Amino acid sequence: MKMPVPDGGIIARRREIVEALRAIVPGEGVIVDENELRAYECDGLTAYRQLPMVAVLPSTVEQVSRILKTCKAMGVKVVPRGAGTSLSGGALPLADGVLLGMGKFKRIIEIDYANRCAVVQPGVTNLGISNAVAHEGFYYAPDPSSQIACTIGGNIAENSGGVHCLKYGLTTNNVLGLEMVLMDGTVLRLGGRHLDAGGYDLMGIVTGSEGLLGVVTEVTVRILKKPATARAVLLGFPTSEQGGDCVAAIIAAGIIPGGMEMMDRPAIHAAEAFVHAGYPLDVEALLIVELDGPAAEVDHLIERVEGIARDKGACYARVSTSEEERLAFWAGRKAAFPAVGRISPDYYCMDGTIPRKALPLVLQRMQEMSERCGLRVANVFHAGDGNLHPLILYDANKPGELEAAEAFGNDILRLCVEVGGVLTGEHGVGVEKRDLMTDQFDEADLQQQQRLKCAFDPDGLLNPGKVFPTLHRCAELGRLHVHQGELRFPDIPRF
Repeated sequence: MKMPVPDGGIIARRREIVEALRAIVPGEGVIVDENELRAYECDGLTAYRQLPMVAVLPSTVEQVSRILKTCKAMGVKVVPRGAGTSLSGGALPLADGVLLGMGKFKRIIEIDYANRCAVVQPGVTNLGISNAVAHEGFYYAPDPSSQIACTIGGNIAENSGGVHCLKYGLTTNNVLGLEMVLMDGTVLRLGGRHLDAGGYDLMGIVTGSEGLLGVVTEVTVRILKKPATARAVLLGFPTSEQGGDCVAAIIAAGIIPGGMEMMDRPAIHAAEAFVHAGYPLDVEALLIVELDGPAAEVDHLIERVEGIARDKGACYARVSTSEEERLAFWAGRKAAFPAVGRISPDYYCMDGTIPRKALPLVLQRMQEMSERCGLRVANVFHAGDGNLHPLILYDANKPGELEAAEAFGNDILRLCVEVGGVLTGEHGVGVEKRDLMTDQFDEADLQQQQRLKCAFDPDGLLNPGKVFPTLHRCAELGRLHVHQGELRFPDIPRF
């Protein structure tokens, strides 16, 4: 994995850049000390590390605008950063760039129950929104496993999902409005408190754009009323393939659970030892299926789900009988990533999405890959929408194991594309999947995406080195092709 070669001319002007930033953010808001910059050298993808040239921590929209405008005028690259929980290297700093930390934007501005929305700053944590509205019986639906730490700004950058995204959607389905600052300092407002807006879906473009288009400074999110009843059922299977078949059968039956998650044996054992959620330890695959809505409907759907599971070979079934038990079921799943960290010195968390019908085949092929490369894999994923999160277990202290884990992960992602899926479901492309983009998109696709990038950031200063395997200059993308002295379609008027 290679990042853009640092610009020696920019690094030589570091003192000048620091002074310009200190004129905007006084006091301790500009960080230059090497030891203090260590806190920003990587995000959740810790295999890649790089100290930023300087970090700046603004606290107002005006400061963000002035910082970006100044950096554009000086030709300095900027990497936006939220809580740093990205698992794709999306917040990896640049040696010749400014790291723009948005951690001080952590205020809930307004809660509007009448319009069922909340206006928050991007540094508010995902779980913080739900906690702020829980006393009125509301919650914020997207709930990634890192929801206690990840921020809403980062959720927008990666279009995060979570265990309940199957029924209630990802971040893009739950954001009503945005305020964002462009690289030239322009402050834009998109959407609002209304259900939808006319014109181009610019919020849809910004959500999932991984910090390449602008810096989000305010978000209006949709909040939902908590369902009258929610119950979860644990379903155990003798094989992972049978569990995958059950997932597809439940959806095919027209049942859309609030959440449907799957774990294989290594993940089950790690989570149970860590959380003591009451998981069965004699099964190869475990499904957690949550049904919500009116009590009568939930009871009916649970019976149907249990019947489908029996038909698909389930050997274990247990339905939650209290809210505490339901939350315990989910606690194990939410803690699966840290739990796996107890059984391996290191792990590499992947993120690809496949059609649900391909789940049994993909699980089988991943097991074959695991045996060939000699690395174990624990599977934890959002089964309902086909979003896989294989955890490749390795030891970074053993020469070659990191490279083997990366190669294994690349093969998994290529398999996702092969069966009709995509490279990422919610973690983003970042640097992790950047060089695999050509496996999913051809050159015309990538150039069209880069033209969109150019419309927002013509100088390519926002988060360069991420997402695109080859980043053309905007002037190159707009050039006209001349062949033997003639333009294509010479009869078309040009202005």
